[in-house]
Amino acid sequence: MKYVAFLRAINVGGHVVKMDQLRKLFEAMGFSNVETVIASGNVIFDARNPSESKIESALQKALGYEVRTFLRTPDELAKVAETKLDSDAAVLYVGFLAEAPKRDLKSLETATDKFQIIGRELYWVLSTKFSDSKISGALLEKTLGQKTTLRNITTVHRIAAKYA
Repeated sequence: MKYVAFLRAINVGGHVVKMDQLRKLFEAMGFSNVETVIASGNVIFDARNPSESKIESALQKALGYEVRTFLRTPDELAKVAETKLDSDAAVLYVGFLAEAPKRDLKSLETATDKFQIIGRELYWVLSTKFSDSKISGALLEKTLGQKTTLRNITTVHRIAAKYA
């Protein structure tokens, strides 16, 4: 079965990983048909019942730092890509989570930043460009009480389109 892994901390914050190295690491874990999409930690692969924790352990061992992993099937990703929000977003980010959060982000909302949580995804709607926001990924994680990795909706659409 096909899976998409969204990896946190790949090619940000000084953690530079070449995509061919990342593909080889996934192949060494026994996954097949491994490919990467954009150099920001999006890995598509075939596997039977992959484990996020096993991927995280292997990546930490190989790279020397924590790489939180969020797995989605193509069907799950298609639903994320098709989600319609009631907004006029200039920019829309999707935050992938391990589980549906028990906390909301209403306290962080501003005139430019709105949030909606649907299942295991966080939708961050910006009415202006990202650099105008005072919200950071670290603040989102602290407020949610769990790790997340963010992707622009354009990236989500691009990956989901491969399996439409």
